[in-house]
This record gives sequence, C-alpha cells and structure tokens, in this order.
Amino acid sequence: MAQMSSSGQAPPRETSPAPASGSLPPVPAAASGGRFSINLRQSGIYIAFALIIVLFSVVTDGELLKPQNISNIIVQNSYILILAIGMILIIIAGHIDLSVGSVVALTGAIAAVLMVNMHVAWPLAIIITLVSGALIGAWQGYWVAYFGIPAFIVTLGGLLIFRALTLTVLGNQGIGPFPDEVRTLANGFTSSYLGNIGLGPLGGADLLTLLVGLAAVASIIGTQWRTRQGRIGYRQQVDALPLFILKIVAAVAVVMAVIVQLARFKNLPWVLVLLAVLVLAYTLLTNRAVFGRHIYAIGGNLNAASLSGIKVKSVTFWIFVNMGVLAALAGVIFAGRLNQAGPTAGTSFELDAIAAAFIGGAAVQGGVGKVIGAITGGLIMAVINNGMSLIGAPSERVLLIKGLVLLAAVAFDVWTKRRAGAST
Repeated sequence: MAQMSSSGQAPPRETSPAPASGSLPPVPAAASGGRFSINLRQSGIYIAFALIIVLFSVVTDGELLKPQNISNIIVQNSYILILAIGMILIIIAGHIDLSVGSVVALTGAIAAVLMVNMHVAWPLAIIITLVSGALIGAWQGYWVAYFGIPAFIVTLGGLLIFRALTLTVLGNQGIGPFPDEVRTLANGFTSSYLGNIGLGPLGGADLLTLLVGLAAVASIIGTQWRTRQGRIGYRQQVDALPLFILKIVAAVAVVMAVIVQLARFKNLPWVLVLLAVLVLAYTLLTNRAVFGRHIYAIGGNLNAASLSGIKVKSVTFWIFVNMGVLAALAGVIFAGRLNQAGPTAGTSFELDAIAAAFIGGAAVQGGVGKVIGAITGGLIMAVINNGMSLIGAPSERVLLIKGLVLLAAVAFDVWTKRRAGAST
C-alpha cells in the first residue's frame, strides 16, 4: 500500500530508468551521501568530548592543552583506558564485570612478588602475571558461561575474593621498587632517535613523534575512505560527503594537535604506543573478525544468536578471559607507575571502566558499543578529572560532575532509542 501524504493523497511515484543488464541499480542519494545530517547517537560523544575540552581550556586559561599536561592525562589514565577496552566487550555481550579493580590489585601484587621478592626476570614475570589474569578471567567466565550465574553476582564475589587475596599476599604494606624497564613502560617516553625539528613559534619537536602522527593520520584517512566505499558498494547508508570530510578533518586536527604537543614535551609515552596497538587490534577484532561479530550478536539477541549456531557459552567464557588479561596488564602498568604494589590499588577502577564504556556509547541492554567510543569515554573522564584538578575543585565536586556525566550519557542512550522506536 502506498504511503499517504499529509494532504491525504498518495505521493506521486518516482520513476527511474531501468538499470543496464548485469549491473546493480543506482545507489539512492541517501545511501551515497546526498543528505547532510548528523547521527547524534554515533557522533554525540565526540561532539561532547570537543565541547568539554573547549570548556576546560577556557576555564584553565589554556593549561589543559599544554604539552606536559596532555602527557600527564595519557600516562595517569592509561590503566583505565586499558580496562575500558576489555569492559566494552563485556558490556556489548550483555554482561558486566565488577571485579576488575580487585584483579588489578591482585595481579600487581603477583608481579611485585615475582620481580622484587623472587627476583624473576621482568619479561618472564609479566608473562606469568598475564597468565594469572587469564586464569582469573577463566574462573569467572566458567561460572557465568557454563554454570549460568549472572555476571553481576560472579564478579561482585570476585571483587571481594580478589581483594582478600591481595591483602593476603601484601598484608598492610606495599612491595617495591620495580625494575627500571617496568617503570619506563608505565612512565617513560620513546627516545629521540631522529632528533628534533623546528616548528617556528612552537619551538623544537621530536621528528619521530611527528612522523608517527602523520602515519596515524594517513591510516585514519585510508581506513575511513575504504569503509565508506565498501558501504556504498553494499548500498548501505553513509554520511553526506561534506559531513564525511568534516569528520575526517576534525579527527586529523585532533590527532596532530596531540602529537605536536607530545613531540614538544618528551616524545611519545610508551603507554600511548601500547594503547595504540591495543585499540587497533581490538577495533579489528570487533569490526572484522567473526568472534567480534558473535559478541555483538549475543548482546543484540541472545536467543537468535543461539539459534543461528553461535557458541554463546564459549564466546562468553573467552571475553572474561580477555578481561582478566587486560586487567593484569593494567595492574602491571599501575604498579609500575607508582613503583610499588599496594593493598588499596585499583579501588574504584571498575566504576571508571564501566563509566567509560557507557559514556562512550555502549547500550545498557548490550549489543551496541565501539572500542574507540570506550576510549573516548575514558578520555572524557580523564579530562574532567584533570580539568577540575587544575581549577582546584574539591574531590566531592569532581565525583558529582562525573556522576552527572554518566547519568546524562545513559539517559541520552535511552532517549535516542525511544526516539528511533517512535519514528518507525
């Protein structure tokens, strides 16, 4: 039945020439980018991030964007961003993990005992620590996937169990110091292999860091263009070309601004290199790999995923193993940054990681979320923490703002879903 116009008459039927034999019909204007519109659900988080940066840049008189401060934001929040990568996969699949903060503490303690007390070589100690994190994740994944206990209950128990084990290992005092290599991984910077280059009024900057930034920009442009062309080839909706170009220009500007500031300070932090590798790997996993598609399918519709032949229990089990490994990596980074493993390490880290995932666009019901969104959500929390600290705000006000931001992000997700449902 033809749809009726507002005047009660059916709109005239549009006609188009028949496609040539053996060829696809022409792509509709909307699918090829003929409309200029913004998907708030997909782009809202990045717009909000930009506005938050502008706001704190103004109220801190530019202190927020100084080279040393940008470096501090990355180094001081690297472990939360690592946790957010694993947490987004858990949430996409429709689960939650409340134990990651305690796992960070326990694995940091294991690393300290191995490196400091037992004098195990640091590379072997890190491997053993990561394996320990995998075993912790496997323990929790078994109860969730194969025994059927809700992840909320299992990981709430894990929060208590692993904190108790941390206190058992460490007692009431920390263990340190860590080897210089581990401290460098957590706090250090790449060497200036190619020397410095002059940037006019900006002064000198590390050439290698700038080249890495240009390579990242070229990768962003190439990947986004190939993705756009692929969607057009499959007759899927894409952004209008001007909007697409605007997004690319904005992304390139942000990346190069950060890279230039880092190059002016102390080159690339090693944790940023580690994060870049993790973001690339997990983005490919979620976007291109079959396992990643299965995670989205399970979170989107569990019954349909089961009926389609997806091994739901196996996928669930392995995403918890993955979370354990990433929590162990975060534990090593955090302990290395403080140069000791303490009994209170990781406190409230699970809340920051969960908040990063939801602020970054993850849906409460599962099935929706992106790795880069979780990283953006984590950076929003980091900028709020840093900006409020720069203006001397008390800790209770920081907690208030972070809570309101989280509530606003979830409310926005619910609102966009209702709006989409009402328009269909």
